[in-house]
Order: sequence, then C-alpha cells, then structure tokens
Amino acid sequence: MDWVLRNSGLVLELTREHLVLSLLPVLLGLVLAIPLGWLANRRSWGRTLTLNAAGFLYTLPSLALFVFLPPIIGTRILDPLNVIVALTVYVLALLVRTVADGLSAVPERIVDSATAMGFRPVRRFLAVELPIAVPVIVAGLRVAAVSSISLVTVGSVIGFGGLGKMFTEGFQREIPQQTVAGIVLVLLLALVVDALLVLAGRLLTPWERAQQPTAGRARPGARR
Repeated sequence: MDWVLRNSGLVLELTREHLVLSLLPVLLGLVLAIPLGWLANRRSWGRTLTLNAAGFLYTLPSLALFVFLPPIIGTRILDPLNVIVALTVYVLALLVRTVADGLSAVPERIVDSATAMGFRPVRRFLAVELPIAVPVIVAGLRVAAVSSISLVTVGSVIGFGGLGKMFTEGFQREIPQQTVAGIVLVLLLALVVDALLVLAGRLLTPWERAQQPTAGRARPGARR
C-alpha cells in the first residue's frame, strides 16, 4: 500500500492505459460480433463459416499474435494499435458464438408474432430479437472483458504498457510490493468491470427482474 501511495501518479496513468487497451477491443469486438452472430444464426453455411473461423482465431497464442500482427497491419510491435487489434480479434472470436447462441435462443413464436405485426427483418432484429438475447450476450461479454483485461498484462513481456508493467518492473527491480500491487489492481479492475456489466445487463432487461418472484411473497395456500 505504501508503494502505491508513493507512486499514485504512475499507478493512475498505468490504470488508465490498461482500461483503454483492454476495454476498447471489447467494444469493437461486440460491434463486429453482432452482425456476424446474426449471419451465423440465419444461415447454416454462415454459422459453419463464422464459428469455425472464430474458433481458429481463438486458438492463436496471444503473445505470438502480438509479434506477428505488425507486418500484416503495418504497425510497430509496441504500437498501442497493435494491442487493440490483437485483442479485438480475441474478443470477436469469443463473442461471435455467444451472439449466435443468444439469438438462436429467442423463441420462434416471438419472432413469428413480430413478423405478423409487420416488423421488417432489421427492425425485428433490433427491437425484438437482440433485446431478448441481451442476457446471453452480457454473459459472454463478461468473459470477454475479463479475458481482455488479463491479456493486456501478457503484452508487458514485450514492452506494452498497462498494469502489466508493474509485474515486469517489480520483478526486474526486485520490488515485491510493486508486483503484488499490480496483481491486486488487475484483479480489482476485472471485478469492477464485471460488476458494471452485470448492472448494465439488469438495466437493459427490466422484464427479467419483473419475472423474478418477490422475496418473502407468500405462496398460494401457505399457512401464515
């Protein structure tokens, strides 16, 4: 704790950098995963193609991707854009299947009812199917966000910023307080982001809360 207080400016800067490097790919991955998940849910060939491609991308070692991606996209190995693109690939690989599964779980009768009411495909997707799939998507988003926060620390091995720098510098300079502080801060960051996503999921699905039984409500026929 003393080390953190003495170096609060550095800790805040590394935390800010860690948030940008880890959460921007989550946002970009979600934006890309929604149309791809829709395609996977609508066409059998689309599902086979997108899910197989996502599975292949997710099997790529993260450290190797950080190293081999710059020649492909024309960046330097320590360029923040390199980290953002690499992590977006991983988040996209995670979320495509989640979005597809969430959309496929929407009851067919609800889709048919929306169609009968005159909803065109795009409007039906945005107003009916996607909101119903939100709980499943948020569950996958929580996994993707925590994974992204942890993967940023891997990049510190080859010189990327973020809280992972506290691991490597603390080990190299033999300052265990710095290493422990980095580990604790990454853990707290993951917990806070996860809690915020849970809250966002609840706010986006008020009907889910309305369906939950009220605590303490007496059951029919129960003795008082």
